Amino acid sequence: MPAIVFPLIAVVIWAGNNLVGKLSVDVISPAAIAFYRWLLAAILLTPFMLPSVWKLRHFVLRNLFKFSLLAILGVVAFQSLGYVAAASTSATHMGLIGATVPLLTLLISLIVLREAPTLGAMLGAALSFIGLAILLSGGHLSNLTRDGINQGDLLMLIGATAYALYGVLIRHWQIPMSVWQSLYVQILLGLLWLMPAVLMSPSMAISESALPLVLYAGIASSVVAPFCWMSGIQKLGASNNAIFMNLIPLFTTASAVAILGEKLHSGHLVGGLLIISGVMLSQWLRQPLRLFTRRPTA
Repeated sequence: MPAIVFPLIAVVIWAGNNLVGKLSVDVISPAAIAFYRWLLAAILLTPFMLPSVWKLRHFVLRNLFKFSLLAILGVVAFQSLGYVAAASTSATHMGLIGATVPLLTLLISLIVLREAPTLGAMLGAALSFIGLAILLSGGHLSNLTRDGINQGDLLMLIGATAYALYGVLIRHWQIPMSVWQSLYVQILLGLLWLMPAVLMSPSMAISESALPLVLYAGIASSVVAPFCWMSGIQKLGASNNAIFMNLIPLFTTASAVAILGEKLHSGHLVGGLLIISGVMLSQWLRQPLRLFTRRPTA
């Protein structure tokens, strides 16, 4: 099987999860699909992960704060906010706003990791945020000052920022566990952090129409896609693999139009193009940006 198949499968599945979020509205509560998704993933991973993680239990306990924060940012905030946001925004917006995660990760790295800014990060940020403003305003920037940001779009932005911080902390802390072991611990802690939302949810029932959505989110998005993504990293390298993330908003938009019947307007096209172009610039132009150069002394 060609190496590029693995990241392609992953991004197609993750794009489909944006549609799952939209389809889940009115058939299952956000707390229910978020909880059952990760519960199913935990059940599937337990036979493979529990023995090795149990041997590392003392290490996990010593680093409980780190694992808890990662669980809050990656398992709870990013995913759960997406399900809540789906009630008041489109799958197209969800995909395009999610596309800003790589760029937000670079910008947060400048602060948290004190990395040198790059030309691509600065140009990409300017381009993407102009595109984001056009997208959120429906192509009319005056709408932002008059009406503000749609609640669902704002929740997606918060979730994208949380996931970007998650990616930065994962790299910063360099936890000496396998990716699967770390993810398994985060899922277990994430289930605990989701309990308040579960207890406050008006219903945790899974209807017949909601069951396929839970299965997709719990199996395809939470287990199959990460496996394919990590296989792609092993075969292509992290940098080459990361480029495929830019396809998620394209696949999301195409499937939202074809399956959900969402309509595209000029704001989607112009804003989306600027967002994706900005992200790609940040990935391609990696030379450090030096505002001041020191003149050689005689």
